Order: sequence, then structure tokens, then C-alpha cells
Amino acid sequence: MTTTNASLQLIEREEGKILELHVSGKIEKVDYDRFVPEVERLIKLHGKVRMLVLLADFHGWSMSALWEDIKFDVRHFRDIDRLALVGDRMWQKGMAVFCKPFTTAEVRYFDHAQLDEAREWIGERQES
Repeated sequence: MTTTNASLQLIEREEGKILELHVSGKIEKVDYDRFVPEVERLIKLHGKVRMLVLLADFHGWSMSALWEDIKFDVRHFRDIDRLALVGDRMWQKGMAVFCKPFTTAEVRYFDHAQLDEAREWIGERQES
């Protein structure tokens, strides 16, 4: 399943265990209204998910969207196993550091040139 609007595209991989989120433009609250139920459905199905967030021409959040993001982070503090952020701006790299206190996920930043490496890392099997 793929959900699309002006700034978000959500792609399920590995039967929904990995979510690839393509983000561009400025995220609005309506984007969370569409995105969150899909992610919550997959969390309910799999327990934990992994996310790869690809930022292209990303301009941040509206205030209402930022509030939705904070609520999502609090509600799903332990539900994301790994989070890969792929971007091309220094402040996006800083987002990887900033979001670490809001999740138990292992978080890594990759430049756009490292997209294949990010996809490989997000898909690695966990050690037993």
C-alpha cells in the first residue's frame, strides 16, 4: 500500500515491517492525519517497525504538525526499532541527534548519496 499527498509518500516494505517515508515540502497536520493511522496499524500488526525517512526539499513542519509529531513520538517511544534519516542538509543531520531522546530506536543519519547503505542498514537482521 502507498499513501500519497503533496508532501508525504509512505511505502511498506518487508510486509510492512519496514516503512519508507518520502518527505518533501512542509509537513502539515493533515499529513499526520493520514500517516499516523497507517503506522499504528503496522505497529499493531508487527509490534515494532523500522523506518527510513527520505528528506528531499524538506522545509520542516507547521506548528500544528510539529505538535502532532511530538505526540506521535511520545505515544510510540518504544515502537520503532530503527530509524534512518536520509537527507542533504546539515540541519537534517542534526535532526538525527535531536530525536534520539524521544525514541528507543537506534537512529542514524545518511546523506542522499548513501541511500543504498541506509536501506541495507534498515533491513539488517537483528542479532538474537
